[in-house]
Amino acid sequence: MANGILKELQEVEPVTLPERDVRAGTPLLGGLLKYDLPRAVTRIAVLGALDLAGLFLAIYTALIVKSAIRNPDAMGLMWDQALDYIPLGGLVMVLLFGRSGLYRERAQRPGLPRVIASLFQTTLIVLLYALLEGEQFQSYYVFYASLFFALIYVSGFRWGFERITGAILRAAGYRRRAVLVGSGANIQAVSHALSDSREIEPYGFVARTPVALLDGLRDFRSLEQLERHFDAIDEVLIADADFPAEEAVELVERCHRQGVRVRVAPSTMEILMDRVEYVPGQALPLFELKPPVFEGVDFALKRTFDLVGAVLLLLVLSPVMTAAALAIKLSSRGPVFYRSRRPGIGGRCFSCLKFRTMVAGAEQLQDRLEEHNEVGGAIFKMRQDPRVTAVGRFLRRWSLDELPQLFNVLRNEMSLVGPRPLPQRDYDRLEDWHRKRYLVLPGMTGLWQVSGRSELDFDELVRLDFLYLERWSVFLDLTILLKTIPAVIRARGAW
Repeated sequence: MANGILKELQEVEPVTLPERDVRAGTPLLGGLLKYDLPRAVTRIAVLGALDLAGLFLAIYTALIVKSAIRNPDAMGLMWDQALDYIPLGGLVMVLLFGRSGLYRERAQRPGLPRVIASLFQTTLIVLLYALLEGEQFQSYYVFYASLFFALIYVSGFRWGFERITGAILRAAGYRRRAVLVGSGANIQAVSHALSDSREIEPYGFVARTPVALLDGLRDFRSLEQLERHFDAIDEVLIADADFPAEEAVELVERCHRQGVRVRVAPSTMEILMDRVEYVPGQALPLFELKPPVFEGVDFALKRTFDLVGAVLLLLVLSPVMTAAALAIKLSSRGPVFYRSRRPGIGGRCFSCLKFRTMVAGAEQLQDRLEEHNEVGGAIFKMRQDPRVTAVGRFLRRWSLDELPQLFNVLRNEMSLVGPRPLPQRDYDRLEDWHRKRYLVLPGMTGLWQVSGRSELDFDELVRLDFLYLERWSVFLDLTILLKTIPAVIRARGAW
């Protein structure tokens, strides 16, 4: 058998590899970037130094501002006083940043929301420690002022670090080459998802089921042939939840022997396992899968976040909403607001508020347009819907038509972040497995809006909703809200 395999491998026509790795860009810089350990040490050292510098400048700025107002003669002493504060604050901050994954490699490093959360935790821990040590404060200015300036300095330094290192990586032509392994459909989906990645370059694939040729990707045909080209790739992505266990173990062993990283796209079951609860006292160890609903402390946190966020957004955006209402009233007949009856939590209907973007009586015209639907599944959408007014098209382009839903949030009918509510027409066409998304309040924005919006098919959108339900946290909500802004500006899929 071994001789047969050897003969088969010898009969495979060898593929000539390029003399120099195309990732190198400039040989010296690209070569240095390929060594993981020096890069990791440099990354952690530079980020840690930037974080400590940002915290020190935050404390110093807070002290300078206070001294300038109350005692200008003492401003020269503030540098030494800031140096006294930095050891404890810096140690707590670095430990919390490390625990939050803020020193991981670029592709795995969390963004601004995690920085903000860790700085809040740092401030709280240092304050509690000072109080337990018997420190007396006339005011807590130094804590909240330092936190305010730390949010500016630390976030600013990290933003600069991301931009500079990104420019260096692009100048070096460095992207991680990845080979996708799995069934044909999953390979196509993962390849499409990575098309905009600046970090990972889909390079080739090994398909277990037939797949249409993908532009620019090499077909390695088998794991045996792939092994001969490990020198040309950086990682293997297993893009198939049903990949045979024995083959996966063999693939991982082969890759690790050659220093090639292996990653796996999580299956539905692996996502669900994040919230299992052990049931003791059984003859067989059992784990119960809890329903992904918000209750107890989680509900209180999310509801508080929604209320505070909705009030602040209404205050900030009230001039924009007023201008939109006037434009609608002056440009076409009909009400300013459109009340769409939509199923909410548990399928119970509510009036979802929007600025009117269509001509009056647009719902009665929809039956004539069904054949022109451009989205698969339950959703109805047209790029050039004749019912949309000129002002409505502008409001939709910038997602301003959704702003009245802030009142739905205040009325506990919606959340700032969650699965988008569908019109009754779309809801009636849902399959049973789709309806799990109605276990929670619908949201004004969600993973749909920051992951391609209308360009994704309906099943992909529902899976994003499931992922959100399983991984929810306040910081995930904050991340989605922040990412909604550039998603709206790019208007990708907004129609």
